Amino acid sequence: MTIKVGDKVPSATLYEMGAEGPSAVSTDDFFKGRKVVLFAVPGAFTPTCSAKHVPGFLNNAAEIKAKGVDAIACVSVNDAFVMGAWGKDQGVGDNIAMLADGSGDFTKAAGLELDLSERGLGVRSKRYAMVVEDGVVKTLNEEEGGALSISSAENVLEAL
Repeated sequence: MTIKVGDKVPSATLYEMGAEGPSAVSTDDFFKGRKVVLFAVPGAFTPTCSAKHVPGFLNNAAEIKAKGVDAIACVSVNDAFVMGAWGKDQGVGDNIAMLADGSGDFTKAAGLELDLSERGLGVRSKRYAMVVEDGVVKTLNEEEGGALSISSAENVLEAL
């Protein structure tokens, strides 16, 4: 069952690359008491994700945070090493937390998995963006197919 507005974000452990290597990030702790924009992509280093989705959030980070958002995070069914390298490649710095859902546990618990096995990519995450306040989903913009429209940074910014 897909997560919906009003639901609590699933409890899961994600990973973020730090100076000392991957560190565990509890979703319960990450979202607690904060307003977070979380966007998900099917894969790091993939064309639309690298050319449009991440750059959109990076370019609009200051405006998004000016609307009362405490953090912006990108999640993908990739490992922390890949997400860390992609974050460096994209130049996200401290503007976007690059969270790895290596086994897809968070994605599956949210009901937002996308089976791309036919393309050799396995089970990934659908493309979406959500605004989460104190662990509760306030908005959820889930894309259909490979589109990038309602989950764009610009669309999220308008909704804030």
